[in-house]
Amino acid sequence: MAPIVGIDLGTTNSCVAVFEHGKPLVVPIHDNHLTMPSIVSFSQGQTLVGEAAKRQFINDVPNTVFAAKRLMGRNYADPQTQQAIAQLTFPCVGGPNGEVWVVAGERKRAIQEISALVLAEIKEACRRHLNADISRAVIAVPAYFNDRQRHATRQAAKIAGLEVVRVLNEPTAAALAFGLHQGGERRVAVYDLGGGTFDVSILKVGGGAIEVLATAGDAFLGGRDFDQRVFAWLAEQVLSSTGIDASGAVQTTHRLWEAAEAAKIRLTDEPAAEIALPFLGLNDAGAPLHHRCSLDRPTYERLVADLVERTVELFTETVSLAGLAPTELDEVLLVGGMTRTPLVRRRVVELTRCEPAAGVHPDLVVAVGAAVQGAMLADATVPAVLLDVTPHNLGVLTVAGLAETMIEKNTRVPASAEKRFTTVRDDQEQVRIVVYQGDSRQIDKNQVLGEFHLEGLRRAPRGQVQIDVSFTISPEGIVSVTATDVETGKAHALRITGAVGLSDQVVERLSLELRR
Repeated sequence: MAPIVGIDLGTTNSCVAVFEHGKPLVVPIHDNHLTMPSIVSFSQGQTLVGEAAKRQFINDVPNTVFAAKRLMGRNYADPQTQQAIAQLTFPCVGGPNGEVWVVAGERKRAIQEISALVLAEIKEACRRHLNADISRAVIAVPAYFNDRQRHATRQAAKIAGLEVVRVLNEPTAAALAFGLHQGGERRVAVYDLGGGTFDVSILKVGGGAIEVLATAGDAFLGGRDFDQRVFAWLAEQVLSSTGIDASGAVQTTHRLWEAAEAAKIRLTDEPAAEIALPFLGLNDAGAPLHHRCSLDRPTYERLVADLVERTVELFTETVSLAGLAPTELDEVLLVGGMTRTPLVRRRVVELTRCEPAAGVHPDLVVAVGAAVQGAMLADATVPAVLLDVTPHNLGVLTVAGLAETMIEKNTRVPASAEKRFTTVRDDQEQVRIVVYQGDSRQIDKNQVLGEFHLEGLRRAPRGQVQIDVSFTISPEGIVSVTATDVETGKAHALRITGAVGLSDQVVERLSLELRR
């Protein structure tokens, strides 16, 4: 039987690994590259994925889709989603269930379809390398991904012909990759700053177990935001020296984005980055306009200092939620390409007073850990116990649109809870149970997972009829809710599996289209 592969479906780049001969192996995807750009291009009737799509980008910017992970399972109308869309170079619209769809290749496409094309390319790379058809995978996601985002990830995999045997939190994957479940007990922080998202988890590891103590994250904080700061600085330089407004032409804008990203990467190891942008346009006399400048590291660090401090604040908060001080941590794992940034590393060392752990490449560590989890699921002789937590509050709607928390975030899963409620109106014959996931007291600022009605209640003055509401959440994050009339024992149950998203029929149709 083909092995279970581990996949890091990243915002900027994706990666896959497999457990072979007792150790994880990162699978080359294309031309011996171990990572692949998470980019899909729909240009002139062609669909290109990965490196090919990235090369094509400059020729057809509006039909090239990138950073799909930032939009995965998100509500189109959400202000944060709109803020993310404003930085993109391809059009987005609201989908049938209020989620984000993109317009590319002359039609609307669900985000799941974009990610499915990336996963299909990864699946094909595994087939070439392993000489076997891969059908099962562990896919790692940010720890704070909600139910809807996890379900959308599963749908993307299904379209690509992959069965997801486990959705694994990225920080937990990192701990597995470092083998931290082995040896004596210690407290470990995972600081994961990737291309589009920031994730932090505090773990207790050792003795064959990994226990998550607290987790948090920011879906809109990553390398793309660092690039945006350099892009804005560079656009000002170009306007000052040439009079060219970079926002006026799509291709010029893209060239500046590419130059900004390249400068950021060079500043990881160099004190300054030279930027050359020839032939940006023509002056009034018809002569070509060029721009050349230098960005030094101190200037770059001033541009991004507040972004780094946002990660530091969230990091410190999460350590505190775990009942620790930063200096009480035994180890820190830095995950994601942005953790190469010298300012990031300095701030983490200043906070924790310990050097970050080394030994696994920050771009590959999540896929490696997912492959280890795959081996654990396929072979019981690979030991480790994972004890995870729910990343968001779970609860129900109460009066005045307020959220009543049933299971608090950072509660170990599996978990269960029960609370007793009463009717709020005289002669009330039914109650509406609205189930939410999120951290606000206002229900409309949270993610509604589902709703149902418990009917046939006895007519009585308000407050006299009692209803027990019970919640359970599985290790996979599947939520089940039951409402019971205390007097009669009549009950109604709802099992929430992230049903909002593409219908099964659409998933099947897209899967068939992809295989043609």
